[in-house]
Amino acid sequence: MAFDGLLVTEIFHSLQGETTLSGVPFTFIRLTGCNLRCTYCDSAYSFKGGTRMDFDSVLKRVRNTGAKHVLLTGGEPLLQRGTLPFLKLLKKEGYLVSIETHGEVSIEAAAPLARIIMDIKTPGSGMCRGGFSKNLCFLKPGDEIKFVITSASDYDWAKELVQSGSLPACEILFSPAVPAAGSPGKTLGVPARDLAEWILRDKLPVRFQIQLHKYLWGPDTKGV
Repeated sequence: MAFDGLLVTEIFHSLQGETTLSGVPFTFIRLTGCNLRCTYCDSAYSFKGGTRMDFDSVLKRVRNTGAKHVLLTGGEPLLQRGTLPFLKLLKKEGYLVSIETHGEVSIEAAAPLARIIMDIKTPGSGMCRGGFSKNLCFLKPGDEIKFVITSASDYDWAKELVQSGSLPACEILFSPAVPAAGSPGKTLGVPARDLAEWILRDKLPVRFQIQLHKYLWGPDTKGV
């Protein structure tokens, strides 16, 4: 018999650390499992394990946080068959739902149900496979595209894609890779200030962002 629920790594209440809703209280639902292995991944603990939870149990946890915004993340949340029906339940209860995805899995069915944050993998991730391109047509106004920048060559690659005109009219986010311990303004690859200055130099129509939750609570903080 098929399991009517989700395989969950963790559920927690925190401030959104990224996107245009940075600083807003969210309930985060991190689902277990991912088919990518990015070099800078800060949630590898979600690749395996997890707890099977039925929808009612997850909804109860969501209600208890009191937040009106909910984010499904991972791992890759769209790998689980329970994600779409659960999105419908969240929408029915009036939550403002976001989902973070790498775009290698179809977002066609999820896009009408949630605000999509598509994390397009740069060459520095080690997972730059181009599968996101088939999903660009399903992005809508209000969705967002994120690039995690690990190097100057990553920046040039992402800049070329932005300037090509092939991306839909979404908010585009550029993030430096995971901050180094003890240095919120630095990264393991590109210093945050360098990335900000490149964006200004090139007059690139993107939003610079850092992971707010890691600036507030440290580089090992769980979040998105």
